[in-house]
Amino acid sequence: MTDRITISVNKGVADVRLVRADKMNALDDAMFSRLISAAEEINANKEIRCVVLSGEGRAFCAGLDMGNFAKMAEGKRSENSVAGGGLAERTYGIANRAQQAVWGWRTLRVPVIAAVHGVALGGGFQVALGADIRIVHPETKMSILEVKWGLVPDMSSTAIMRRLVRDDVIRELTYTGRIFSGTEAKEMGFVTHLSETPYEDAMNLAQLIAEKSPSAVQTAKKLYNRIADGSDADALMAESELQETLMGSKNQIEAVMAGLQKRVGDFID
Repeated sequence: MTDRITISVNKGVADVRLVRADKMNALDDAMFSRLISAAEEINANKEIRCVVLSGEGRAFCAGLDMGNFAKMAEGKRSENSVAGGGLAERTYGIANRAQQAVWGWRTLRVPVIAAVHGVALGGGFQVALGADIRIVHPETKMSILEVKWGLVPDMSSTAIMRRLVRDDVIRELTYTGRIFSGTEAKEMGFVTHLSETPYEDAMNLAQLIAEKSPSAVQTAKKLYNRIADGSDADALMAESELQETLMGSKNQIEAVMAGLQKRVGDFID
């Protein structure tokens, strides 16, 4: 599985790369396993403060490996092996195995920035959606492609897309499976920033985040994940409860001192 994704860490930033370049980083069973284990590995490394997720070669991720579709054409339910049993079986909290390959990044304790180029189709588009922030080349080809194969998106993207884009837009893209550009994706709300150099810009942004108090950044991510489907009252209470965990802490005091002294903070992980 280690040949599917590599992880290198420098100054608190984890450079996570899909490295199945000969297959445009398509999602086979080993890639699903490595997406899950890589997220778990990063969660366990307290020195990591931010993640950049990218793909080597010509593409971010071309989606599900064609070999899986060949098995489906023969009537074999290969999607069950990807999910780790029946699709309705919850093997990772609220998610099945295929969903955890995306949801694991969404719920990671640190921010994730996806640097997307080439193509992000079907499952590859869903992997990009698992990031907190998406920096995308304008000419990237993207699609909710599952309908082409007689399927619906099922890697947790439905829980994420509805918070980013209008319902009618999601439905149109899902019903047609049409390919759209990074530029159009930005107009619709899927993309945070367009860039001619998405990887370089993602790394620069990740370094900026890594210089901030890790306690504040990680609590902010926890806050936004927690209030995503809550009421206004839930959001206000979450703000108060999580703020209390930060106030007076070593990193919060250091953030104040660094700000007053106009220097980079010296934070603990």
